[in-house]
Amino acid sequence: MGGVTTWRRRGLHGHGHGQGTWRRRGRGTVTGRLALVLVTLASAAGCLTGPEPEAVLRVMVPNTAGSGYDVTGRTLVVSLREAGITDAEAFNLTGGSGTVALSRLLHERGNDRLVLLMGLGLVGSAQATPEAPGVGDAEPLARLVEEPEALIVPTDSPLDSVETLLAGWEAGEVTTGIGSHVGGPDHLAWREAVRAAGLAPEAGRNARYDGGGALLGALLSGEVDAIMTGLSEYRHALAAGELRVLAVTGAERVPGVDAPTFRELGYAWEFVNWRGLLAPPGLTDGQREGLLDALDALHESETWRAALRENGWRDAYLTGEPFVRFLHEEASRRAADNDRP
Repeated sequence: MGGVTTWRRRGLHGHGHGQGTWRRRGRGTVTGRLALVLVTLASAAGCLTGPEPEAVLRVMVPNTAGSGYDVTGRTLVVSLREAGITDAEAFNLTGGSGTVALSRLLHERGNDRLVLLMGLGLVGSAQATPEAPGVGDAEPLARLVEEPEALIVPTDSPLDSVETLLAGWEAGEVTTGIGSHVGGPDHLAWREAVRAAGLAPEAGRNARYDGGGALLGALLSGEVDAIMTGLSEYRHALAAGELRVLAVTGAERVPGVDAPTFRELGYAWEFVNWRGLLAPPGLTDGQREGLLDALDALHESETWRAALRENGWRDAYLTGEPFVRFLHEEASRRAADNDRP
């Protein structure tokens, strides 16, 4: 496709042309000679057109359309294309809180044209599902972005502060919603926020929805009174004035969002979600470096920097051994947190 450059690190071998078999119908017949001429011309034409175009890079999103993973995955492929780095596309494969997609990735051994969009949620779901494969069974590529969670209500909600919301939740008058599975970022952020307020996570009513689209519908229809979720999934609804943010979970305020941090409000607590990429196991050094070259180029592009600003993401780019260590540390932190009462 025009305007798309393929990035490959040195050492990555190109794709060879496959050779088919051709059987003559009769020795020395006109049909046989004609077929031979046609095959020869076709082979020559293939050589004249240059090397076979590299296959599209497919980004697998492990949950539903409209979720934080989905927004990140689709922003990633658009940025790769617009920056002229490689052709890419995203597709959703749901199930098992992300572990179905992880299993698919692990069965694509040696395929450097498939990557999995993942993050804190997949680390948590793999830990919470004993029979599921582990994140460590895949090839770590990169951490891409960080994003705080936010406590959000409809614009016309009577809940005007975190304190008011928590008091109503503890009294059984307020229902909160989350758009992730148990162990996912929304669930972890809400549970830790409640603990920071000195309350038990089971003290009030919570409802879980499959992804950000369903969660937004539940909030606007009144099924739930407030939601804990990532900001990027709701930037359009916020811009339209349909929603109001009570507080964000990061260490700093989010530019363009008129809301304090939980720490500013007196809660000694911070929380950020993150997202990154895994590749199938069994890649050659050249295949792995080719993918990392593409991600390096993306990270340095103005296209990606604009995407970070638009979605309120923080650049958290990390590759190689530092990313491997980060994954181990994150898994240990979440395992310890899950053991808390």
